[in-house]
Amino acid sequence: MTTTSRMSGLEIRASLALAIVFGLRLFGMFVILPVFAIYAETLPGGHDLSLVGIAIGIYGLTQAILQIPFGWLSDRFARKPVIYAGLILFSVGSFLAAVAPNLHIIILGRILQGAGAISAAVIALASDLTREEHRTKSMAMIGSTIGLVFALSLVAAPWLNQLVGVPGIFALTGILALGAIVMVWKVVPAAPPKPPRVEASNLLADLRKVLADRQLLRLNWGIFSLHAVLMALFIAVPLSLRHQGMELSTHWQVYLPVMLGSFVFMVPAVMNAHVPARLKRIFVGSVAFLLLDQILMPVLMDGVLPISMFLLAFFIPFNILEALLPSLVSKMAPPGLKGAAIGIYSSVQFLGTFAGAAAGGYLYKHEGIMGIVVPGAIVLAIWLILAMGMQAPLPRMKPVADPLPAQHEGR
Repeated sequence: MTTTSRMSGLEIRASLALAIVFGLRLFGMFVILPVFAIYAETLPGGHDLSLVGIAIGIYGLTQAILQIPFGWLSDRFARKPVIYAGLILFSVGSFLAAVAPNLHIIILGRILQGAGAISAAVIALASDLTREEHRTKSMAMIGSTIGLVFALSLVAAPWLNQLVGVPGIFALTGILALGAIVMVWKVVPAAPPKPPRVEASNLLADLRKVLADRQLLRLNWGIFSLHAVLMALFIAVPLSLRHQGMELSTHWQVYLPVMLGSFVFMVPAVMNAHVPARLKRIFVGSVAFLLLDQILMPVLMDGVLPISMFLLAFFIPFNILEALLPSLVSKMAPPGLKGAAIGIYSSVQFLGTFAGAAAGGYLYKHEGIMGIVVPGAIVLAIWLILAMGMQAPLPRMKPVADPLPAQHEGR
């Protein structure tokens, strides 16, 4: 079996198409972050930052609950039907939030958005369609999509808010989810047939096996921490920029150069992470850099330029870690249980989203900026300790029965 240094056409097509599907859905999650806290002030109960935090982050709770069964179902049956069902649920929730007359109905819409828990199935399908030696590249495409879509969301949100308002933004995300269904159907290749499993498995047995893996547990804590800190941050940042005298419609002037700059620094780090020893240094260094930035946050939140510097220092390691984490999970998952492992990973990610937004809103309301800084520094410090004990993944031997994606080019 020949190993080539380049991804095949099918691998590139699958990776790009799934990255776009991933991104279309994430855009609907992220695009309200820069504008929602301020928009909520126009709704009944919208001045309660605790309730606003729940509205922003509640989708993460339903994501956390459903990622594991969705990922497991994609292992047992097929990836694409699970993805279709999730995108339909997301679209319904988006349209409900678009017509919501109050914050409580928006929360219900966000719950339905979160019920479209397809992250595990998308990542598992990408893993199915790429060879071991190219999986990091594929996962980096999908992981980098998170940062790219986040950047686009930050820049586009103020403009879209002026154009169609937050209800229009919700409706747009519902339409994009329907477009993602077409993308999966028409563009994403069919997955290769799965090798038969020797033993009959069940959900609880599979989950126990995945949860017993200490390396995966380290990665799961990492993604929880990363997204908890992110969501808490975006309770504080839009309000802090407004406090500095910036109108909401001009916030993109901070976000755009920050995100462009962060990608300039992120790409070389991710491209150099294919060597196991180097990967660990880059990974641990990124966590340490994130922790340092979190500790310096009170100093860097006074003035538009310091806030911009803080965000740049945050998003460089954030984007690196978002690109590396899903690849590490797919490589370290027990054989035959990638969907379940990524389902747990995705559940923990979105649990962090919910915890960060809900706790961030409450703590910022009562403790100000230190209510964001101290809890975030604690979870990142724990992650740094865990990351230092991480084992870099070794290449796995490809079983003879595992077909190369090139064999499915015609599908």
